Parts: sequence; C-alpha cells; structure tokens
Amino acid sequence: MENRVTLLFNIQYPIIQAGMVWASGWRLAAAVSNAGGLGLIGAGSMYPEVLREHIQKCKKATTKPYGVNVPLLYPNIDEHMAVIREERVPIVFTSAGNPKTWTPFLKEHGIVTVHVVSSVKFAMKAQEAGVDAVVAEGFEAGGHNGRDETTTMVLIPAVKEKINIPLIAAGGIASGKAMLAAMVLGAEAVQVGSRFVASEEASSHVHFKDRVVAAQEGATQLTLKELAPVRLLKNKFYEDVQKAYAQGASPAQLKALLGRARAKKGMFEGDMEEGELEIGQVSALIHDIRPAGQIMADLVTEFNQAKALVAKWGN
Repeated sequence: MENRVTLLFNIQYPIIQAGMVWASGWRLAAAVSNAGGLGLIGAGSMYPEVLREHIQKCKKATTKPYGVNVPLLYPNIDEHMAVIREERVPIVFTSAGNPKTWTPFLKEHGIVTVHVVSSVKFAMKAQEAGVDAVVAEGFEAGGHNGRDETTTMVLIPAVKEKINIPLIAAGGIASGKAMLAAMVLGAEAVQVGSRFVASEEASSHVHFKDRVVAAQEGATQLTLKELAPVRLLKNKFYEDVQKAYAQGASPAQLKALLGRARAKKGMFEGDMEEGELEIGQVSALIHDIRPAGQIMADLVTEFNQAKALVAKWGN
C-alpha cells in the first residue's frame, strides 16, 4: 500500500485515526500506530500539561510514528504548540482555523503538517499555506463539521481536481470497502474516527461507546450551525436544542444552552441525556467494541477483499 501518504508519515498502511476530543488519548494513538497506521492524540480536550503527559506516554508505548491533532480555535493554542515543539512531535494535524497562522511555525521545526478542511476553497487555501497534505472531511463525519454539507463522495473528487499535495479522505469511513471507495475517488489515505470511538483503547466513556454501537440509521443530526456546526447523536440535550430552535432562540441563547464542558459531560463522563454526543452517521454501521489493532486488521483485510472483488469485475 505504499504511496505518498505512507511515505510522508513513514507508516505501513494509509489509515489515520482521527484526533477526536475525549476519545483520542495516548492509548488509542499508540495502539493504532503499533498496528501500522498513524495514531493521533486529540489535543482539543486537553490542557497543555495534560497534552504533554499523553505525548510522553505515547512515546513510551510505541516506537512508530504518531501525531497530535490541534483545533486552532481552542484556547491555550500557544501553549499547546510550545508543548508540541518541546516534545518533538513529528506530525501535527490542524483543524478549525486558518492554516496560515501556525503552518510556518510547525514547518520551521521540521514537523509534518496536515490541515483538515470541509470544502474545495479551504483545501486550496491550506495548500497555499504550505501544508504537506490535506484531510477533506465530508459532512457525514461526527463532531464539528462544515456548513456546506458536502458529502464525502462529492468532496473528495472535487478537492482532488484542485490540489496536487496528498489528499486524505474523512467522513463516513469505517470499513475497508469505504476505504477503497475513497481511494478510487482520489484519496491516498483515509482518516477514520467513529469506528475508533468504539474501540477498547478509546478514552471515551463506555456508556458513550455502547450508545454508538446501538445507533441506527438517522440517529445523528448536524445542528448548532449558528455556533459551530456539529453532528450529534440524538438525546435529551439534542431535543432541548430542537425545542430552542422552535422557540426562535438566538445564537446567544443557543450558546447559553450549550454551556461549558457539554461534550466532556457526555463523551467522557458518560451522561447520555445531558451530554453532547459527537459521532458520525457511520455509527449506524458499527456493531461492536473491538481492540484498535483488530479494527486496523479488519480495515486492511476488507480493503484487500474489496479490491480483489472489483478486479474480478473487470475480467
């Protein structure tokens, strides 16, 4: 499976585990890296010193390449970047912000830099900013998302037409079949989030993992566009948001309803009613909680089987 992405990250398989808040701690990142993919620590839910601890533990748990995902809109970004530099993190994925702000700093320190986008326009801006690769994430994805609601199947070939750096597909990918489809559309790798939430090593609460496994088609919805679009599992908090919309709530009122630490309450502490439960549409296709290494092996096996099947069709 050698291509520009595997060579860029020095990994065996073109599979990246997404850096998800409250799910992507050092255990998950190390497990994915040890299985031949690229594990990412999700800095978005960590104070700087907590991030440092996770990086140090990850380095002890794997000798393979790993990275850190940093949402650029979060507070303490300067401190996060200082930790990343001091700990000599080899790879950083940035998201939710302008890549021009931090890409020069990261490149100056020899860090492979990738930016996550939700549109062709932002993919082109990321390339202009000097990133090494782009993740194009369709609106099926869980968590914070783009306002344009462009699906992965449309977004990947559209971005591929406009950039020449490596392209990584994300959003709705939880199987080897989906991985093959994304690569046929022009991606050279995939970023997988929701499937790794339902892993033994994910740091999210077991109640959240169980809810993901139980999810059916239509269980998620993109909402709160006035603040920052986010795809959530439907629960009491989601219904409260819908009631607020029905009553004509302003952005300020929606922000007050969201409050602080709502995602932590649900995804990390396990409050399935009042918490914000961020997950992708593909949760409807996830039926069990497995070790991350097994998930990696399944993705590779399914990819090869799907590729062989398609090859037979051409004969």
